[in-house]
Amino acid sequence: MNYRTVYEGGKGEIVEKKSRFIGEVFSVETEEEAAEIVGNIKKQYWDARHHCWAYVIGGAQVQERFSDDGEPGGTAGKPILEVIRGHELKNVLVVVTRYFGGTLLGTGGLVRAYTQSAQAGIEASTLITKTEGYLMKIGTDYSGLGKLQYLLAQRGLQTVDADYGEAVTLSALVSAEEEKALREEITEATNGQAVVSRDKECWFACVEGRMVVF
Repeated sequence: MNYRTVYEGGKGEIVEKKSRFIGEVFSVETEEEAAEIVGNIKKQYWDARHHCWAYVIGGAQVQERFSDDGEPGGTAGKPILEVIRGHELKNVLVVVTRYFGGTLLGTGGLVRAYTQSAQAGIEASTLITKTEGYLMKIGTDYSGLGKLQYLLAQRGLQTVDADYGEAVTLSALVSAEEEKALREEITEATNGQAVVSRDKECWFACVEGRMVVF
C-alpha cells in the first residue's frame, strides 16, 4: 500500500479584487489534529473574515470534511477539497484564510479564488509518496554481494546501510508488495545461501533523493 501526502506543508497567497487569500497546507492524521490546527489558524489570523478548510484523512476508509466558514455554500470548502482530490493526497489539511477587500467576488469568483489559493499552498509544499513495507536485512558472503546489489538495483531499491565484516549484511527498504518476489529472487540467485529477514515494519518515502523512514 502507498499513498501521496505532504512531507512539509507550504503557504501560498493570491489577491483577488483586494481580497487576500492565504492557503496553508498541513500534514494531519486525525480529525482532532485537524481541528486543533484550524483553531490555531483562527487565533493567528483573528482579524480575517473567513477561515475555510478541507481535509482528507485515513487509509482504506477515508474521511473527507470541509467548511465554507460563512462563505456562500459550495464556494470555498468544496473547491479546496477538489484540489486535494485532484492531487490524490491523503492525510492532508488545507486552510484558506480570507481578508475581505471590500468587493464581492460572486460565486464563480470565490470558487476560482479558493481553488487557486489552495493550489498555491500545495505547490509550495513538499509532496511525497509513502510506502508501507519493511526494513529488510540481507546477509551474504562476499561472493554473493554483486548479485544482491544487482537484484536491488533492478528493482530500484536503495541500500540504506551496509555492514562489511566477515560476511556482508545489507539493509534495504522493501514494499510489502515486493517482499515475497524479492525473497524468491535472492534465494534463487544465491542458491539459498543469503539470509533474508525483516528488521522492522515501517512506512518510508523518497524525499529529495534520500530515503526517509517514518
